[in-house]
Amino acid sequence: MPGGRLTQQERQQIATGLGDGLAYAEIARRLDRPTSTVTREVMRNGGPTAYRSDLAHRATERRAHRRRQSTPRGPESPRQEHGRDPEAVREFEETFTTILMGQGLPKMIARVLTCLTLTDAGSLSAAELVQRLQVSPASVSKAVAFLETQGLVRREQEAGRRERYVVDDDVWYQSILAAARSTSELGEAAREGVGVLQPGTPAAERLESIARFLDFVSEAVARAAEQAREVLHTQSPAPTGGPEDA
Repeated sequence: MPGGRLTQQERQQIATGLGDGLAYAEIARRLDRPTSTVTREVMRNGGPTAYRSDLAHRATERRAHRRRQSTPRGPESPRQEHGRDPEAVREFEETFTTILMGQGLPKMIARVLTCLTLTDAGSLSAAELVQRLQVSPASVSKAVAFLETQGLVRREQEAGRRERYVVDDDVWYQSILAAARSTSELGEAAREGVGVLQPGTPAAERLESIARFLDFVSEAVARAAEQAREVLHTQSPAPTGGPEDA
């Protein structure tokens, strides 16, 4: 599989593939690249409807130039634990952040969630996030506040008044339940609108159809999340290995 940055020719092939309506996975297969590489490339350069290979290539060169100017060199470079490749980690952080942005998260919120998710501890203080992301405390505070409302981050009180922001194994479960609740609330609102717009009218019938659909989806999503959590969190009994157990 070829490594390194995408070439201008590869970017032209991506643009052609998007124009032909190909999925990211199919474009990646034709380029012999990971799907995540194509996804990141497209989402950080205008999305599938606005992607242009020439603009994307120039933008990437500008980002690389800025990174060379701002990244510390030699012994000052950030250390990576467990023998991780710093460049590979940075590339994956960009990929994960870009995919989160494709799901609708603003860039700063996506960066904070990525940073928390990829730490071994699964938690960071506000000061640590500020230092890692090189952003203002206010930016971190706003991002964390939003992530809390989505069930993606929780706070833990440390000694004194300091807080740590935590993601754990239940973070996506809680987020999916929050999304299911929001969907259910929208369905309830649609059903209320049926009475306002008079049952039997075209607009009321449309709202009734929306309400039924959203009710079904929210219940199915919540049920699937519960089942997945139960299955994935079930621990198999550890074998004792004693002769009486044979």
